[in-house]
Amino acid sequence: MKKIILYLSLSLLSFVGAAQGTMTAELLWQLGRVSPLGLSTDKTKVVYGVTYYNSEENTKSTSYYTVPLKGGTAVSVADPSTLIADKNVSPDGKYKLSHQAVKIQNVAGKDYYPDLDRSEAMIYDDLMYRHWDTWADGSYNHVFLTDLESGEETDIMNNKVFHCPTQPFGGDEDYIWNPRSHQVLYVTKSKTGAAYATSTNTDIFVYDLNNLTTTNLTKGMEGYDNSPAFSPTGVLAWLSMKRDGYESDKNDIVVEYRQTKYNLTEHWDGTVESFLWGEKGKKIYFVAPVGGAKHLFMVDFPGSARKMPVVRQITKGQFDVVNIVGQSGTTLVVGRSDMNHATELYAVNLKDGSMKQLTHVNDVKYKGISMSKVEKRMVSTTDNKKMVTWVIYPPDFDPKKKYPTLLYCQGGPQGALSQFYSYRWNFQLMAAKGYIIVAPNRRGMPGHGVEWNEQISTDYGGQNMQDYLAAIDDVAKEEYVDKDRLGAVGASYGGYSVFYLAGMHEGRFKSFIAHDGIFNWRSMYGTTEEMFFVNWDLGGAYWEEENEKAQRSFGEFNPINQVSKWDTPIMIVQGGKDYRVPIGQGLEAFQAAQLQGIKSRLLYLPEENHWVLSAQNALVWQREFFRWLSETL
Repeated sequence: MKKIILYLSLSLLSFVGAAQGTMTAELLWQLGRVSPLGLSTDKTKVVYGVTYYNSEENTKSTSYYTVPLKGGTAVSVADPSTLIADKNVSPDGKYKLSHQAVKIQNVAGKDYYPDLDRSEAMIYDDLMYRHWDTWADGSYNHVFLTDLESGEETDIMNNKVFHCPTQPFGGDEDYIWNPRSHQVLYVTKSKTGAAYATSTNTDIFVYDLNNLTTTNLTKGMEGYDNSPAFSPTGVLAWLSMKRDGYESDKNDIVVEYRQTKYNLTEHWDGTVESFLWGEKGKKIYFVAPVGGAKHLFMVDFPGSARKMPVVRQITKGQFDVVNIVGQSGTTLVVGRSDMNHATELYAVNLKDGSMKQLTHVNDVKYKGISMSKVEKRMVSTTDNKKMVTWVIYPPDFDPKKKYPTLLYCQGGPQGALSQFYSYRWNFQLMAAKGYIIVAPNRRGMPGHGVEWNEQISTDYGGQNMQDYLAAIDDVAKEEYVDKDRLGAVGASYGGYSVFYLAGMHEGRFKSFIAHDGIFNWRSMYGTTEEMFFVNWDLGGAYWEEENEKAQRSFGEFNPINQVSKWDTPIMIVQGGKDYRVPIGQGLEAFQAAQLQGIKSRLLYLPEENHWVLSAQNALVWQREFFRWLSETL
């Protein structure tokens, strides 16, 4: 009897191993999402969280674990804060930093008229009345200093109408202690109203506990300055952009040493995403996009302007290094993903760049599905340049068959199209549904030099649109591409791209999907919140009649001016709380399609912002995405 049971068990295992499935939207949302917290204080373990979404309950929960730095079995921990140093406690242990909202300005009707306490009125006299997905209520994030002995709290920003953490995505990385515990450094944009809306000039301020004074460390540096961090030897570094108003400017690593500032990456043709000081304070490790991926780099800190810093790439391959967790000797712990795998943690050997997987959160689920082939293809553009284009094939790809093919249009516009793993724009899932995906690194993407990245500004409907078409035309030459079943999809700037292509694609595409895309630059300019973005990328305001760049953006490059040429089915997705690309953009586009008799569908998500964060809304998104494609492609 035992032999029979063993035989049946082995047979079942053999069957399960042979019957590989494919990725589904439901499985995608069952994956664990790994978020590193840091290395343990003894630097022998990695501490991390894993978040799971419950689509039935529309909730999420996070559990915490450790895994040995040399690899091994993960161990559950109840309180991860006991294993890692608290960066917000001063090195001398006397104080702790935190942040909280402080009500400073009157905004609500009941603020002005207490007797009308049921009023919902909001009253504004300046811009930045809303940001990302939140309306301003007169409260500002401020950094507080708590005396751990007395419990006394001090607002070190002294009731200023500035935010720290910075809006809308800043966290406690925006404030740090100096090594001697007598100063707090914090990041803020010290502007208000229209000046705030039109500027990217964040600065690093220093609050001195001894004399209670605040000074601007980066005064005169006009772009983003953020992510301050001290080396083990007390040298300060931070990320810095030069130009005010340009959110996608080259991001450099700047250090201050002996009261002199040095730009360590000024002569390197790339842009930095994040960094970590090396243990000895002589090197800085950083993540940057390169060649259609994101990798780990190192730059020397020579300690003198007379020595040119040397930049060296450490990791190579068809994957993304997502972030840097920490260093222990010759090992660096990073997050890593690719188009077939969500982020897991890896140990990098700093001597040779080799990598060892430390966490295995989703290994079992991935073993049950077939993987897609991801191919890096070099496409010739219309101006005779070579463009990296990712092509993702169905798991059971057969070159003798013909497949419907999707052109993926990346957002940003200056966001890297790398080996990322998205829970919405998931290429693995699209390929599992039987589609080939063409994802070009068109003009305006980092990782191919500063010139390539910057070209797109004020040229939204120009060369990069030709890059899109060059990519789809090149792949469509293959016998396995069904040229009668081509679609184009994208979100944000990718949504704009879809709207624009719909008016000039010359019959290439049979279906479009645009999520939170810009349809009408005039109404976009009048309702978006971060004005520096539209001012820089469009070249100015629509009423500047003598401004040729602006007039071209609001004229030739405005999708609404091409809408009479629309003749292809289009699905439009719009978030109700998206204040970056406000609701009117999606509604205007849907109405234009409907009134012209074009098959169209509106997927409206009233409580979502520029993203889709709810599990059930995300599943509706996925199901509607593929339902639309099945109907039209």
